[in-house]
Amino acid sequence: MSITHKVRMFAGAVAAAATFAFGASPLLAQDAAGFYKGKTVRFVVGVGVGGGFDAYARMIAPYLGKALDATVVVENQLGAGGLVALNRISTAQPDGLNLMIVNGTPAALGQLLDQQNVRYDLTKLEHLGVIAAYPWIWLVGKHSPVTTLADAQKPDSKLRWGGVGPTDGPADGAAITCHALNLNCQIVLGYKGSADIALAMERGEMDALYVSDSSAAQYVKSGAARAIAAMGDKRSKLLPDVPTVFEQSKLDDDQRWWLEFRMSINDLGRILVTTPGVPADRLAFLRAAVKTALTDPALIAEGARSERFVDFQEPEVARALATKALGGATPDLREKVRKIVLPNQ
Repeated sequence: MSITHKVRMFAGAVAAAATFAFGASPLLAQDAAGFYKGKTVRFVVGVGVGGGFDAYARMIAPYLGKALDATVVVENQLGAGGLVALNRISTAQPDGLNLMIVNGTPAALGQLLDQQNVRYDLTKLEHLGVIAAYPWIWLVGKHSPVTTLADAQKPDSKLRWGGVGPTDGPADGAAITCHALNLNCQIVLGYKGSADIALAMERGEMDALYVSDSSAAQYVKSGAARAIAAMGDKRSKLLPDVPTVFEQSKLDDDQRWWLEFRMSINDLGRILVTTPGVPADRLAFLRAAVKTALTDPALIAEGARSERFVDFQEPEVARALATKALGGATPDLREKVRKIVLPNQ
């Protein structure tokens, strides 16, 4: 039995117990429903408009508003690839009126590396559920001479990768990929999100982008980019013809370790969190509303049409995965990853 399966079994048992406990207090549930009725709830996105996380938030917001009987407003708060917004959420007023869609992979990595601008703790935030976990894809510009991993490994090949912040997902994914595969790379930070990086690739300013498969599929199908490799041990369901990095190259133990390390923190996927300390009745009501929204057949169908897939998992799954990713990180491991992801710090 896999660790992830055991985590999900445990989380399911905890969720069932929580549902029973809150089900015994209908008056508390009524009070929480009354609190949310007619209120404005801020749905925070830590990157710019137009990227995958922004698209997910705007797709989900109406369904969540209906479940809460409230107005859910999407608010983009840029800074450090989403870490600034996550810091704010972690210290906001614990009234249950602020939630955030979080890229769990870079959020965990930022905490793992003890970055100075990290003020949150993924294991202590109130988790509301996993929207979806997903594989990552290596894209290149549509006019790039690189068409395979072997092309990128040629001595005269150099790739410029776009990123938001050093642990934003695209940038750390690029850093680990370039190190593991011995590529000649330059990573350029400062973009607002994957949409801006994809546009830079179209203009020829950037050569490559490391991004989730849902966003990658959009860029590939629009003709804006081409996919080089799925950066996991399984092909993407959205891009089934794109071989994995493991299929394309014979890797030594060290190379495989780096690529598998990046895979190990991908399971967090897109998660929803709110501020620690939200009153228990409100938190239970908010979690129930999130589950109602994310399991709504209409939302799931809408996501499938736009290839923004929704595959809800209980809050306890996200918390357990965060604890697993962060709890066993030794100082040696942290330093090893820091040297590659944050070489100038």
